[in-house]
Amino acid sequence: MSDTVKKRIVLGITGGIAAYKAAELARLMMKRGMDVQVVMTDSATRFVAPLTFQALTGKPVFTGLWDDRIDNGMAHVEFTRGAAAVVVAPASADFLAKLAQGRADDLLSTLCLARDCPLMVAPAMNRQMWDNPATKRNVAQLKRDGVAVFGPASGEQACGEEGFGRMVEPEELLADVEGYFQPKLLAGRKVLITAGPTFEAIDAVRGITNRSSGKMGYAVARAALDAGAEVTLISGPTCLAPPAAAKLVKAVSAQDMLTAVNDLVGETDIFIGVAAVADYYVLNPSEQKIKKDAHILTLELAPNPDILANVVNLPNPPFCVGFAAESESLFEFAEIKRHRKKLPLLAGNLVEAIDSDESELTLFDDEGAHPLPRGPKIQHARSLIAHIAKLYGRRPAAGE
Repeated sequence: MSDTVKKRIVLGITGGIAAYKAAELARLMMKRGMDVQVVMTDSATRFVAPLTFQALTGKPVFTGLWDDRIDNGMAHVEFTRGAAAVVVAPASADFLAKLAQGRADDLLSTLCLARDCPLMVAPAMNRQMWDNPATKRNVAQLKRDGVAVFGPASGEQACGEEGFGRMVEPEELLADVEGYFQPKLLAGRKVLITAGPTFEAIDAVRGITNRSSGKMGYAVARAALDAGAEVTLISGPTCLAPPAAAKLVKAVSAQDMLTAVNDLVGETDIFIGVAAVADYYVLNPSEQKIKKDAHILTLELAPNPDILANVVNLPNPPFCVGFAAESESLFEFAEIKRHRKKLPLLAGNLVEAIDSDESELTLFDDEGAHPLPRGPKIQHARSLIAHIAKLYGRRPAAGE
């Protein structure tokens, strides 16, 4: 995490059932080394007691303009001095309206108006309130005013209805907050990423796949979004939740993934092939489940198309980045693969970390190998995106 993000965060909480998620957000922020000061509206205290946040952050919680614990009586000014950001989560429809209109009738709305740091909001409300034209106008105005709006997400709501209006989950919201402070190295660029495994059917229920969790590919998608890129993520079967701002395209087999890539690559500036695509598929899969018996089952396998090679060999290819997972001799095999596929950059790692949240990653380019120390995959993804941005900026112009 950057030093900027380590600075103090003012966490504002407004009234709504999603206020319970703010407790987990506060805990995650503290775990990431942030200094969290909680400010609640009066209605927020009806949903979650201030004592909960005091226990989580180790700091008293403030709820009113006239709190005498601030010596000079100017809590609305004091709280944002030196703060990296004000994060309001959940942000109710009423509070969004206050911010859009510049109203300041309680502590939280007043400090938002008096701040000299970024303001981020995570809307949470019933789907009909979110779809109301007044709310849409207010959110549009906030975006024009430079306020970062994270979410909302779609799903089942407390009222029993389903649709957009749910507050973004705390883990995703924390990633949004951290990502806000990342350099926008790929602003305006379109990035296409493949992630996860592929599944090659044997019969109606069985198939050939691999151990890829998709974690690295999803981390790269997150890092590219944080760098300001427009991201499309083509994902094989995983249990991961994609970054909300990425366009998700689901694929199952290698052929599905190839079709998706071919459909989208023409509008792409940078292609990053992170997916662990199966090298072979079953030539004659059974449409029905193959019944178990005592006989040896023989499968005839045929090679799958090489998605990355197909993209590299297009008449006008995007800037292409490959991945290599090896069980041994990483430096030797990764360089062989990079030169064979004519890649400006390849990221390599050992398979032992393929389903872990941490790994060791080495970047290979024309200048040699650049090992990254063991660390979280999101950290490696950000280093990779920074390296891509540097090489992309050096690439020859078309026709040179």
